[in-house]
Amino acid sequence: MKVGIIGGTGKMGRLFSQVFTRAGYEVLVSGRRTELTATALAEQCDIVIVSVPIRDTVRVINQIAPILKKGQLLCDLTSLKVAPVAAMLKSEAQVIGLHPMFGPTVSSLRHQTIIICPARADTDITNELLTIFRNEGAHCTITTPEAHDLMMAVVQGLTHFVTLTIAESIRRLDVDIAKTQEFTSPVYQIELSLVGRLLSQAPELYADILQKNPYVPEVLDICRASADTLSAIVNSGDPEQFKEFFARNTRHFGEYCNKGQEQTDALIESMVRR
Repeated sequence: MKVGIIGGTGKMGRLFSQVFTRAGYEVLVSGRRTELTATALAEQCDIVIVSVPIRDTVRVINQIAPILKKGQLLCDLTSLKVAPVAAMLKSEAQVIGLHPMFGPTVSSLRHQTIIICPARADTDITNELLTIFRNEGAHCTITTPEAHDLMMAVVQGLTHFVTLTIAESIRRLDVDIAKTQEFTSPVYQIELSLVGRLLSQAPELYADILQKNPYVPEVLDICRASADTLSAIVNSGDPEQFKEFFARNTRHFGEYCNKGQEQTDALIESMVRR
């Protein structure tokens, strides 16, 4: 059985090429510099996976969809699912949307999460993919494209927005990053590392995650309202208001408060040992 990865010469494509090769599949890849084209690959592979930037995904899917047949499986590896899955469903192939919840710098799928959206797929092919990924040590979450994009508006959209807001605030304050290292705390170092990690990557990826997910604007409206509420409490100087704000969030997070403490303690301890 052949697996074809369009965009397979990129880092994520290469990672999944290795996964399917280890599972016993013959893997073909196409990319900007390969002689094998996307359409030629799609014509001869049992499983076709589109692994290109978000803004190119629907265009590439539309290019190959007309030539795919019922016996084939079409997947994508995009951070958004509603639009790509809708495009894939225009083909005659079975369709499963995939979203690896990690970057291409990971060394394996072990302990990583992969979101799976079976849009038009029989149980056997879905289970086949689940087995491949779970044999690699991945955790698989099955959901719908709509539920996926709604959750990503928080898991990715909100977190990236807040991280970029920290970066912009520090820039506007004209803070010398190196100078802050003389005053750093472990928590500040963790936050700074998250900012650095994000800014070291391609801005196009984060632009697409924030600008192309239809659920992000509502989440950001709530984020801004939350910041306004907290700002008003801070400016009031009233500790009772702050304690109530703190308490209602503690109640909502519940047992994850202690889990978060344990995980960050372990992270801080590992940083100290370096």
